[in-house]
Formats: sequence, structure tokens, C-alpha cells
Amino acid sequence: MKVLFIGGTGIISSACSQLAVERGIRLYLLNRGQSSRPVPKEAELLHADIRDVAAVRQVLDHESFDSVVNWINFTPDHIERDLNLFRDRTAQYIFISSASAYQTPPQSLPVTESTPLSNPFWEYSRAKIACEERLMRAYSEEQYPVTIVRPSHTYDCTVIPMHGGFTVVDRMRRGKKVIVHGDGSSLWVLTHHCDFARGFIGFIR
Repeated sequence: MKVLFIGGTGIISSACSQLAVERGIRLYLLNRGQSSRPVPKEAELLHADIRDVAAVRQVLDHESFDSVVNWINFTPDHIERDLNLFRDRTAQYIFISSASAYQTPPQSLPVTESTPLSNPFWEYSRAKIACEERLMRAYSEEQYPVTIVRPSHTYDCTVIPMHGGFTVVDRMRRGKKVIVHGDGSSLWVLTHHCDFARGFIGFIR
């Protein structure tokens, strides 16, 4: 398969890039080339800022892809740009949303695909919900080939997924107490990026 990752070198996406090439995917990475994380040597690099539409069109030229994954879309205007950029260029467009888009606090547990999308506490989550709504409208109106993925809190070796960083790890190792915010009733899932990658690559078709 021929796949384009927009980004591809972030906390979540870097493991997906590595696993994609290991699985034999012909991977293109479109980004600004500024990440400190390593890039798989098998990947083909396309240097452009996705926010610069003219530059992206020039870099992509007449290329088309089996799948396009945008790791760095956060607002509906980003989605609108991608709808125009990749219409007729891909058989699948994957949007990386967020598990924080699910109803917060949830009225029932466990949270499932049927849980409503609503988060009055975080603008980031509300923007992701708006992105999803625009994409689903594109699917309904023009059969735009959308797949939506909602990762939870994902981490790698560069970012410890807790306030206090390695101090918290040190306390755990010494059997000392660790301060937890809130009243302990907030349920949240931590996912190592390699574990996420194993699940994610199966979405690409």
C-alpha cells in the first residue's frame, strides 16, 4: 500500500511510522522536518508545512494514495483544507480525534462507541468533535472515505505520562505514595505508542 502520513514523527505517530514500514507499507511523510524523533529510513520524506496549501500541492504534484492520515488536525478549518486537498487523491482519509471527545463526565461506564460526544470542560475536545461532525457530513453528502480514530493519553520514552515526571517514577520504585489529582473517580487510559501502533496499522486499508 501507498500511504501518506501528515506529521508522522510525533509522540503517537512515530511508532506508527516505524511499524508501517516494517509491515511493508510504502510510506510518505509530509512534515517540516523539525522533529527530534528518528524517521524510518524506508520512508520517503516530503518537506512542506501542511498549513501552506500551495506548497503542499507543489510537493504532492499528481500523487495519490491508498490512505492519508493527518496526525495534526485540530480545528474544522484544518479539515476543510484537507477535504479539498485530498478529494480524489485517496481511498481512505483517517482523522486522529481524541478519546477526550467522549461525554465528560460519562453518564454510564464503560465508555463505548455509542457514548455521546460532549466535553464542556476542554476546548481542544470540542474542536475535535466539530472536526468529526464536518467529516461525517462529508461522508454523508459525498461519500468522502472517512475513518475516525480516538486515541487516549498516549506516551513514549520522551514523555512520562504523569505530572512530576521521573520524580513520580522514583517514588513508585521506592514504594512511596504518589499524589493523584482529584478524588480518584476520574478514569483515564494510558497507552504506550507502540501498543497504539499495533492497533492502528490495522485501520489502514
